[in-house]
Amino acid sequence: MDVAGLVAIDVHTHAEISRDGHGSLSPELLGASEDYFKAHGHRQPTIDETAAYYRERRMAAVIFTVDAEHATGHPRIANEEVAESCAAHPDVLIPFASVDPHKGRAGRREARRLVTEYGVRGFKFHPSLQGFSPDDPMAYPLYEVIEELGVPALFHTGQTGIGAGLPGGGGIRLRYANPMVVDDVAVDFPELRIILAHPSFPWQDEALAVATHKPYVYIDLSGWSPKYFPPQLVRYANSLLQDKVLFGSDYPVLTPDRWLADFAKLEIKPAVRPKILKGNAARLLGLDKETPG
Repeated sequence: MDVAGLVAIDVHTHAEISRDGHGSLSPELLGASEDYFKAHGHRQPTIDETAAYYRERRMAAVIFTVDAEHATGHPRIANEEVAESCAAHPDVLIPFASVDPHKGRAGRREARRLVTEYGVRGFKFHPSLQGFSPDDPMAYPLYEVIEELGVPALFHTGQTGIGAGLPGGGGIRLRYANPMVVDDVAVDFPELRIILAHPSFPWQDEALAVATHKPYVYIDLSGWSPKYFPPQLVRYANSLLQDKVLFGSDYPVLTPDRWLADFAKLEIKPAVRPKILKGNAARLLGLDKETPG
């Protein structure tokens, strides 16, 4: 990957559909998400199409699915498929994996294999969708493996459009997405690199507090247009957290084109802007140490 030639690194994109047409969410949850984001009719791109999209824009993208089989009963998209598809596009795609913590020892073996054999560079957790609290000891052996492997763990935080409007929110518990719960994980795994995904409505101050206090906790800015960012998030991104805030779009629900157009209008210091768009992610993911081959 020619990092120097990239315009930006998007640390939050989704593999929504597999090669055989299998979707990452059940039709019920997908429909609720589309209602919430007013995204009816948006086409679910394949990973190959996502690669072409980002290559055209001279950007790289972290891409992942979510393994929530235990809580939802919906079969996941295979992590191996995501990793293999990314391996065909190493100039623009960075594979993350998702392992349901409920899978216990099998999940830990899978996590290790995905990093050592498939080149996975991090792991995505969506506690609300996966049905667990991040500080549940059940998940700790999996975190231990991820910390040992030296790759980041990205946690969804804040409200989610998944399940919104369904009776009981489709069974989705929002409290699992409070970033203050992830603070316990940062304490108990002090070398684990953690990314708090999204502006964490309604817990933005908690996310800022955790990222300011814990040296290896970062925040990605995905899922919201920058014009809606809370003022305190912009203030911290410009100052105390300027080395720990990351560009993320949430593609394909929110495109990088839309995100970057609104980000250009945000009052971000000229010296900070390139850190958010590329530099911080390159350092966190170890891409700044690589050279194109």
